This record gives sequence, C-alpha cells and structure tokens, in this order.
Amino acid sequence: MSVQLLRRKFTVTQYHQMVEAGILTEDDRVELIRGEIVEMTPINRRHSAHVNRLNELFILRLAQLVTVGVQNPVELNDSSEPQPDISLLRRKADFYESGHPQPEDILLLVEVADTTVESDRQIKIPLYAENGIIEVWLIDINEQCIEVYRQPSPDGYQNMQRFVRGQSLSILAFPEIIISVDEVLG
Repeated sequence: MSVQLLRRKFTVTQYHQMVEAGILTEDDRVELIRGEIVEMTPINRRHSAHVNRLNELFILRLAQLVTVGVQNPVELNDSSEPQPDISLLRRKADFYESGHPQPEDILLLVEVADTTVESDRQIKIPLYAENGIIEVWLIDINEQCIEVYRQPSPDGYQNMQRFVRGQSLSILAFPEIIISVDEVLG
C-alpha cells in the first residue's frame, strides 16, 4: 500500500504574499507550477550564453514590435507563474509594471534546456498548452535543435516541428521574420 502525502497548494496571490513577507526573496530561484513552489536548476554558462544570444537576436529583429522578457515571470492562471527563459510579449506602455503578462499578452515563450529537457517537455510545455500559449520553442542545447510547439489545446500542442542546423524558422506572430537555427544555437 502506498502512502500519499498531503500537499499544500498555493495560489499566485499567496505566492506573491510570501515574497512581500520575506519568506521568499528575489534571490530564491523558484517558480510556481500548478500550485507548487518548484526550485529552478542553477544556470550554467552554456545556458546563459544561449539566453543572451536569443535576447540579442530578438531585440535586434523585433525591438519596435514586442517587449522581450528575459527569465521574467508570466502569470498563466491562478496557480502557475513560471519564469520562461525568453518571452515575446505584446507591447504595453507600462512594460507590465501593472502586472505580469497573462496568456493573451504572450506571443512566444522560449525554454532553453540542457539539464531540464525532459521536465520542460513533460511539465512546462503541457502547462503552456493548457493555458493557450500560441507558440513555444524548446531550445535543446544537447541535441542542437529547436522544437517548435503550436496549436495549443487542453490535451497539449497539436503541432510540433523539430528544426536542426541549416534550417530556418519564423515566429507565428511574425512570419516575415526568418531566423536560422544556426543564429539561435551559435
């Protein structure tokens, strides 16, 4: 017979109250996923370099069209506030000072993965689909590829394409802007 532990789930509001009360600090590398406070893995040099490269690429190509978020929270629902590596957001005059981006604000989320590939595929990407995020890229550093997820549904993304070096892709919201896999991977 297996023993089931009782878990205390938190809302986004309670999560923010923990920060305000000093229980969690800005230095804590955590995110709220399905009501659970999850510790994030440390960022290594390869991961950091890929995020920096993507940030520069998106700013150079899309600066007047979007706000580029780097490892900033997005509020998906009342129980999930993940921190994707990159988010392309609809422009707002206050740059989201009035509140974290919601699903309707998000044009693209990007997860860069070396040690977190499987957890990103099994946990974060389904969560993004359930919340209607129109497009997600998973940059798999180890396999040197980009997985592009589109057509979200409650059952997951209905379309997934894999791009490798030598190929190009575009962002669903900006099909005229072509990006090569080599530019993304360096």
